[in-house]
Amino acid sequence: MADASIRTPAFTHGESVPEKYTCEGEDVSPELTLADVPDDAASLAVVVDDPDAPAGTFTHWLLWNLPPDTVEIPEDVPRREAVSELGDARQGENDFGDVGYRGPCPPEGDDPHEYRFTLHVLDEELNVDAGVPRPEVQDELDAKSIDSDRFTGTFSRE
Repeated sequence: MADASIRTPAFTHGESVPEKYTCEGEDVSPELTLADVPDDAASLAVVVDDPDAPAGTFTHWLLWNLPPDTVEIPEDVPRREAVSELGDARQGENDFGDVGYRGPCPPEGDDPHEYRFTLHVLDEELNVDAGVPRPEVQDELDAKSIDSDRFTGTFSRE
């Protein structure tokens, strides 16, 4: 990881994700701010996942082909494959089986889960169809990522 950064004004790195952005609230994506993207970036991608899920890492959001000059992803990104409000951005299928963002929703009674919000800086756009699940995106993400950054939040349900 190098210079690029991803954060949110909604909560502090490592702190609890506000209920609004979870299955207990409005279940909308938080505003994200991006900074210090390298000049050689051709595209950006964001992945939100839960490495503490009982069956292994659970994907909550796949968003890719964001323009490299993107500095803000607004709150409540529409749940559709193409997001014209963000240039040529595309969204994939999360592990709930939907397209777009679905917030933290760990099993009731579990210890707090960690949610990773990861920015990938890419040397070219991803050549994958919108609406596909993470396994169909991951190889291209790995191959084309030239920089990345991550922040985390936690959440639990009583």
